[in-house]
Amino acid sequence: MNVFYEEDGGFKVASVMAENPGSLQVESASGKRSKIKTANVLLKFEGALAGFMEQAQAEAEKLAPDFLWECCGEEEFSFENLARDYHGRAPASGEAAAMAIALHAAPMYFYRKGKGRYKAAPEDSLKAALAAQERKRLQAEKVAAYVARLTARELPPEFRDKLDMLLYAPDKNALEWKALDEAATNLNLNPLKLLESCGALSSAHDYHFGAFLREYFPAGAQFETHEPVLSPDDLPAAETEAFSIDDATTTEIDDALSVKTLADGNTRIGIHIAAPALGIAPGGGLDAIVMKRLSTVYMPGQKITMLPEAVITPFSLNAGTWRPALSLYVDIAPDFSVVAQASRLENVKIADNLSHDALEPHFNESNWETTSDYAYWERLALLHRFAEAQEKSRGKYDPNKPPQVDYNFNVEDGKIRITERKRGAPMDKLVSELMIHANAHWGGLLAENTIPGIYRAQTGGKVYMTVNAEPHQGLGVAQYAWNTSPLRRAVDLINQRQMIALLQGAEPVYAKGGDALVGAMRDFDLTYNAYGEFQTRMERHWCLVYLQQENIREIGAIVWRENLVRLDGMPYFTKVHSLPELAPGSHVLLEVKRIDPLLMELDCRYKGMLE
Repeated sequence: MNVFYEEDGGFKVASVMAENPGSLQVESASGKRSKIKTANVLLKFEGALAGFMEQAQAEAEKLAPDFLWECCGEEEFSFENLARDYHGRAPASGEAAAMAIALHAAPMYFYRKGKGRYKAAPEDSLKAALAAQERKRLQAEKVAAYVARLTARELPPEFRDKLDMLLYAPDKNALEWKALDEAATNLNLNPLKLLESCGALSSAHDYHFGAFLREYFPAGAQFETHEPVLSPDDLPAAETEAFSIDDATTTEIDDALSVKTLADGNTRIGIHIAAPALGIAPGGGLDAIVMKRLSTVYMPGQKITMLPEAVITPFSLNAGTWRPALSLYVDIAPDFSVVAQASRLENVKIADNLSHDALEPHFNESNWETTSDYAYWERLALLHRFAEAQEKSRGKYDPNKPPQVDYNFNVEDGKIRITERKRGAPMDKLVSELMIHANAHWGGLLAENTIPGIYRAQTGGKVYMTVNAEPHQGLGVAQYAWNTSPLRRAVDLINQRQMIALLQGAEPVYAKGGDALVGAMRDFDLTYNAYGEFQTRMERHWCLVYLQQENIREIGAIVWRENLVRLDGMPYFTKVHSLPELAPGSHVLLEVKRIDPLLMELDCRYKGMLE
């Protein structure tokens, strides 16, 4: 005797070797013996075992499920009864088995109700299930077509409107993502690289920039509508013209300097800071823009300004203009000691905007102490000597300290040029020291007058922001409040509002212990750090573009620690896993194997030592 039984969601046949209460010992056509439950047996039959399942399966494929559904009625039934009705007689064992297989294979048409028993699906449920099945079939065909085109490095037209999702926020249930993922897996590619090869990306730069915009400027980098800004015209005029020192690409000129010899032999140094706080009313539309953006965003080749051009223009300290400024006048003796200081709100005539590139040949490490006929040389030399005196007073002067290197990124027509610039050059030092002095002095004035401000502090090596006037150990000052970049940083604008209130004897805009000041500080700290990380990421991207652009196959590098190195001529750190154990500072030669600006990957191999 043979049995037709169900096991593991399928049907099998075997010959019976022994019967036990509740179970059978059976042997399959292949000779495999096993024990099955009697409850799983659907049919017992005589005859040949070989070929039975094949014939039953072939017969089942002839049974149309829609016809069976129409014939079976609404009541529950067994597969054997339906087989009897279908054939109009008692079915053969193979015909009954075929009916069981056919019913089992059509779960949309027939709901299982027990061993060998079924019930026809309700008409509405069946229609819905069939419609869903058809949708899946059509979707599968569409995905297959997408995969074929992607594999051929063609972007399906339907993908154009879904690129934002595919690039930045993949929807794993979307057909487009399923096709992209399948095609990328088949080609052993990252989905981004596949989209790039299909022409979906204008450039790797635009991908990285787009990711940043999506997170921090989801509505775009354009400015919202705001009220007009008016520059005050009732401020007293400064007695001395001022000049600025900036990079040639700077458009938001926040600070300028002036020098005047006094009758008593002392010198009056003026530190003049643009005063947009005089034109941006707290709580207005412009203020909302500032508190939303919080800082200018910098990256090689472009930037996203904190303020609209209509606000920058009337307050930026551009050459040939009179501009409102918050000025700090520092009177110094011939020995460069400070003898008096005073802060004023005034209009300042800006005589010149000196650029680093134009100034450097006339005022650098090798010639700043010599006499020169350059128009600004005497003023610059005096300012540099005062800056050194200030550095010494902070306990930070070290003539033997190796200079740190900054890198300038110049992007023109998609071409990148990376140049080194030593930090601490004379023109850098005089500007930075005077700004440190102004920020420390104005921070102290706010604290002395119990007017709240936002400070940067450092204790135990950790730099942090606070609303308390705490020391900044790294700079060697008792307190340090950013005031000198109000066109570019919200914190500076906030502190400038407080300083203006102090000078005008008015109520401070931000009250002590108020949530507005603390909230602005926290928002700024998070955003400013995120902007800085983005700038670093874009600089790393352009370093990789530079390596490709110059077709660099070998490059020197300095060992930083373990297998981490910094490439020569650029601020790019990377791990080199083939690097032997070398002392930090070792100079090595690397072979450049692979460069990928899109995935931000660089693969280098150690080649040898350099002197």
